[in-house]
Amino acid sequence: MKVTVVGGGIAGLTCALSLHAAGFEPRVYEAARTIEAVGVGINLLPHAVRELSELGLDRELDSVALPPARLSYRDRAGEVVWEEPLGRAAGYRWPQYSVHRGRLQMVLLSAVRDRLGPESVRTGLLFQRFEQSAGGVRAHFLDRSSGLPLVDDADVLVGADGIDSVVRSRLYPGESPPKGNGVHMWRGIAPHPHVLDGRSIVVAGGTPGAKFVAYPIEDPATAVGDALVNWVLEVRHGPSAPPPEGPGRRVTAAEARAGLSSWKLPWIDLTALAECSSAIFEYPMLDRDPLPRWSFGRVTLLGDAAHPMYPMGMNGGSQSIVDTRVLAWCLARDDDPVDALRRYDRMRRPAVNAIVLANRALGPEEIISRAEEHGGALPAGWAERIATRYKRLGRATVAQVNTASSWTVRAIAADRE
Repeated sequence: MKVTVVGGGIAGLTCALSLHAAGFEPRVYEAARTIEAVGVGINLLPHAVRELSELGLDRELDSVALPPARLSYRDRAGEVVWEEPLGRAAGYRWPQYSVHRGRLQMVLLSAVRDRLGPESVRTGLLFQRFEQSAGGVRAHFLDRSSGLPLVDDADVLVGADGIDSVVRSRLYPGESPPKGNGVHMWRGIAPHPHVLDGRSIVVAGGTPGAKFVAYPIEDPATAVGDALVNWVLEVRHGPSAPPPEGPGRRVTAAEARAGLSSWKLPWIDLTALAECSSAIFEYPMLDRDPLPRWSFGRVTLLGDAAHPMYPMGMNGGSQSIVDTRVLAWCLARDDDPVDALRRYDRMRRPAVNAIVLANRALGPEEIISRAEEHGGALPAGWAERIATRYKRLGRATVAQVNTASSWTVRAIAADRE
């Protein structure tokens, strides 16, 4: 079976690896002229790390990522509100990883080219539209270098082209633009001495728009000099006052210093963080309304093309990775790709749509919002109940991840439905 994958990001590349491992022939088409190691930090939760490990990427991940051991929620003064262990420290059989998004993408790209061949990922090709028939799907692209059209025929088309997915726009031509909540994120990476123990993810503040996040994306024990720290400062512009330069504008160090000046966190030098960041960019916090359907005949969506979500609970990228594994499993299980995509839709969409809505309600970060309202740490058990409820929603508790059957095709099990 031939599968056209639109989008060469983390979701698209993992999709290609998952499909190849299941015995299919995927081809990845990316609009950018080159795929480069750019971006900031991303967290992969244990349920996603399990899937990448089953694809044989555990050593490569361990070489570029840091396994954090603790999540620490703190107030604006830097005092502990609630903490929990992460990854193996929490009892998972797989670690959690904090990693530079670009390095992760290069690991995936290298694996795709090694396993599928150097021509398996084609760049500089803008997806235009598709046509379906009883026997297949034809995708139309525009070559950005030559200006010439390109046609690709396959059995299945997968839209993995992000929050502004063109594939999604062809399935839902009347859909409104992504929705914002008025919060914008200033995101940077800087070499910095240990934050707390050097293996903690820190989320400080309260409600969205009044929050600071920091975590290392390099191992302090192996880094040359200070390890890289990913940081995010949330600012609120309001829907009537978006940044004048649009998404991705560059924030100056002076502007960042001013924005960070009201924060008094004794365990991090915020001025140095702003000064040492190679670049700081501003992005609006956006999602889209959950869709009633992802799969239309031989065409389907996954990742941010299917379910863009607010970055609460570090779950967006992880859910995208799980999407790819379930999709490959479904295609291997059914002889008819239309039935397979319908099954994939039924198995993934309701669960992930629920996470999108939960993230609008702050997800596990309800803990620090409630603590701010409460005036300090929450009563015993309250924070843990919030965190556990969110994990159950994503099928990501220790028990759920450790005992679930594998999505690997050779281990197909009916109880994964």
